[in-house]
Amino acid sequence: MSFGLSRGRTLDPSPIAVTPAELPPLPDDAARRPEAGRVDVHAWFGPERRGLPLEIEIGSGKGTFLVREAARRPETNFLGVEWAGEFFLYAADRVRRAGLGNVRMLRTDATEFIRWRVPEARVRVIHLYFSDPWPKRRHHKNRVVQDAFLAEAHRVLEPGGELRLVTDHDELWAWYQDHFARWAPPAGPGAPGPGTAPAPFELRPFEAPPGTGEEGELVGTNFERKFRREGRTFHAAVLRKPG
Repeated sequence: MSFGLSRGRTLDPSPIAVTPAELPPLPDDAARRPEAGRVDVHAWFGPERRGLPLEIEIGSGKGTFLVREAARRPETNFLGVEWAGEFFLYAADRVRRAGLGNVRMLRTDATEFIRWRVPEARVRVIHLYFSDPWPKRRHHKNRVVQDAFLAEAHRVLEPGGELRLVTDHDELWAWYQDHFARWAPPAGPGAPGPGTAPAPFELRPFEAPPGTGEEGELVGTNFERKFRREGRTFHAAVLRKPG
C-alpha cells in the first residue's frame, strides 16, 4: 500500500513494528491487577540487547529524531510510539531502511501504553517533543501532560531518569509550568523539609543532545524545523526523577 508520505514507494514497517504476538491484548483483570498487563519491553530488542538502556519517544512523527539518535547511540534501545498510521508506517520504514537494530516502533496511545504495559523503573528517558497542544478548553483532557501521566512517568522511569519536553505553544507551556509547580516544586520556603517525602521530580534546564543537526536546534525534529522557519519561540525543560 502506498501513502502520501512515501511518494509512491511501498512502505514496509517490518521488522521494526511491534507485532501483536509481542504485545497481546490486556488481560480481563488488568484494572484490578495492573501488573498483569505489563510486558518485557526490553525483550523486543533481542536477547543481545536486553540489558541496554531504554528510551521512549512519544509522537515520533516521521522518525527524524529516532533515526539520528539511534545511529548516534547504538548502545541505547529506542521505542518510538506514534498514533497516526501514516506517520507510523513512514517512520518504521525509514528506520528499517537505515538498518538500525536498536529501534522498534509501536502504533498505539502512548499514555495508555505507559500506564498499562510498562513495568516500574525500566525507562531511562521519555521524549515528548511538540506534542499536540489541543488548544480548545474542552480538549485539554487530551493533552499528554496530565497529573495521571506524570505519576505513570515517575513510576516507569529509572532513578535518575528524565522526561524531556519541548513545545512551541505558549499556552501549552503555561500548562506544563502549572504541572511543574506540583511535581517539581522549587527548593526554598515551602519545599519539603527533613522527614517529608521529596518532590517526585527535579526541574532542570534542557540541553540539546550533541549532533542535533542544524545549529541552534533543540532536538531537530521536522516540526521544530518547520516552526523555526515560521519564527516561533520554543520552550523546553527536563523533569528528572531523583536517584
